[in-house]
Amino acid sequence: MSDPGPAHAFTPFRRSGFGPRQLPHLLFFLVVGAAAVRLARLNVPLCWEVVTVSALLAVTYAAGLALGDGLGPRARHAWVALLLLLWAILVFLAPPPFTGAYVWCAVPLACVALRSVPPRAAGTALTLITALLVGQLTRTAGGFDPEMVLVPVAAVWGTVALYRTQQRDVAERERLLAELRGTRDVLAAERHRSGVLEERARIARDLHDTLAQDLSGSLMLLQAAEQDWDERPDAARTHVRAVAEGLDAGLGETRRIIQDLASPTVAEAGLEGSLRLLCARAHQPGDAPQMRFGAVGDSAVELDEHTETALFRVAQNVVANVRDHAHATQATVTLRRLQDRVELDVSDNGVGFDPARGGGPVRAGRGFGLLAARARLREFGGDLEVVSTPGRGTRIRATVPTTVRPRPQAPLSAAAAR
Repeated sequence: MSDPGPAHAFTPFRRSGFGPRQLPHLLFFLVVGAAAVRLARLNVPLCWEVVTVSALLAVTYAAGLALGDGLGPRARHAWVALLLLLWAILVFLAPPPFTGAYVWCAVPLACVALRSVPPRAAGTALTLITALLVGQLTRTAGGFDPEMVLVPVAAVWGTVALYRTQQRDVAERERLLAELRGTRDVLAAERHRSGVLEERARIARDLHDTLAQDLSGSLMLLQAAEQDWDERPDAARTHVRAVAEGLDAGLGETRRIIQDLASPTVAEAGLEGSLRLLCARAHQPGDAPQMRFGAVGDSAVELDEHTETALFRVAQNVVANVRDHAHATQATVTLRRLQDRVELDVSDNGVGFDPARGGGPVRAGRGFGLLAARARLREFGGDLEVVSTPGRGTRIRATVPTTVRPRPQAPLSAAAAR
């Protein structure tokens, strides 16, 4: 038989409800109690000695159960050894008619040994139990009686086999749970790493499409101004003014990127708070559209943190596209919480486009893009719907499934205040 591994932590009898694991304890106390009552009725000096040893055995057994995890390794070894010693004395002293009753205490004692001490010590205890059983039953029968001896021994070792099987099943289940937890952690780390890489790519595209292009254009204008400085000073000054205007626009774009990076995480501000702040920052003086935000629906309907973050990232890029490319004067962001889903609508009165042609107000390489946004939402069981007509604006709806969490009960005083 293979080693089942370390012994499992001992479970105290008084700390757990009645179940299959407590049946051996119940059997022990029933056998010892019934035999002690029968012996006490005989009122013979030897019987009272047996009753005394029975009481010591029962008290020792109960004390170990009550202490449970409070017993250290050495104390458990000593407890099991004392139980076996008292049981051996009891079997030896008991009159022949009562030997059969005490013999069946071997089954719960074997279970206690298996649960309380390591496998090697438990094997030693089981060997002693088997030897005591065979010896005492042979002595009581006046010789070796296979039927009388083998049945209790088979019961003990059958119990051992069942317990070993249970131990292996428990160990296998714990191993599978550990693998599952490890896999979940790996997936979470991989998702976090993928999010970090995706965010870096987004920032790189933002910098390339804004600052890098503006700086490249400014450099060319300054080189042209240098060439025209002596012969065409008016043209040179025009180039310098264009550079100044470009740098001013680049400064504003840089501040916007910094604001996006400095936005509070969804875990800190919540999805609704993050979207509200996003709209407030997107509404800038000048040509930027007027951004309005609204939230409707049951606030008890919530999303997990990863889904909320994905929805917020989609909103960030859609709002950036509206601000930079839709040429809209008004835009509305609406968070709608329904029983089975959460919808995020972003609508504007800008130039629009034809979705059937695969175009859109997103320049190539800018932000997520509609396809990337839809792919991200589908990772969470959601989708992206785009409705747009050239010259009549655009409405983009991101949808993800929800989980419903019970709303906490408000205190009576708060309810009364309402």
